[in-house]
Amino acid sequence: MEEVLSTLVRGLGFGSLYAMLAVSFVIIYKSSRVISFAQPAMMLAGATLVSYLAGPVGFYLAVPLAALGIAALGLGIERATIRPMIGRPVFVIAIITLGLDIAIRVVVNVFIGRDVRQVGDPWGLSTVEVLGLTVQQRYIAMIVVLVVVVAALFSFFRYSRWGLAMRAASLDQETALVQGVSVGTAMAMSWAMAGGLAAVAGAFVGTGGGVDQSTWVIALKALPAIIIGGLDSIEGAVVGGLAVGVVESFVAAYQADVAPWLGQNFSLVSPYVLLLLVLLVRPYGLFGTREVERV
Repeated sequence: MEEVLSTLVRGLGFGSLYAMLAVSFVIIYKSSRVISFAQPAMMLAGATLVSYLAGPVGFYLAVPLAALGIAALGLGIERATIRPMIGRPVFVIAIITLGLDIAIRVVVNVFIGRDVRQVGDPWGLSTVEVLGLTVQQRYIAMIVVLVVVVAALFSFFRYSRWGLAMRAASLDQETALVQGVSVGTAMAMSWAMAGGLAAVAGAFVGTGGGVDQSTWVIALKALPAIIIGGLDSIEGAVVGGLAVGVVESFVAAYQADVAPWLGQNFSLVSPYVLLLLVLLVRPYGLFGTREVERV
């Protein structure tokens, strides 16, 4: 039983990372109907920036500073490359974000170098006893940060003026414009927020093992999470991210004993298997909005 609970906590920890990344994808998608393939590079840039700032200012201050820095990068990207493409087909903008991902990673890799960079987190692989269960401290930190981030986003979108404006713009841009909402500003804010979230997730991706040039691949696990939860649902992104993390953790722990014929490292494929199973039942995701087209 203790091993099962440890596996569950580990899955929720990594699932919290996937959930934060998935939320960053969804925020951009809701504002522009575009899946930003630049998010893995933003995550890597945030983790790298934390690794440079952690030494002078400490990890706890480095994370918010890196989030602000990558948020500014996201804002600049939206202004310079996405805003001029308004009105163009969605796939054109998606391809632009793919090019941005490659360009950003090329630049960031120069700062990473060939060695693994440590983000300076205070936990490392240290463990703590929780109700008699041995848990790595970083998993607890990941879960706590996700709860704080989700609560902050909920409050922002529900009670703040700009949060309401962003919700209105995501539902119907033309109606929002008539009501005096600056859709351009709402889109810019969505890119900035997504950049900040990606940076926070990147900081926690680097805990325990550090950051290298291949770290960006972890962000790809957020893609099945957003499709499982629904492309336009923040709640779905959280549920999808946690589900992916838990499934991956349990498959990694027990697949070799239960189904060894699946081969080694099947846990890397398990999120996509879960994705296929969900799409067979819910083509628009667990919480996605069902689109009805009349022809």
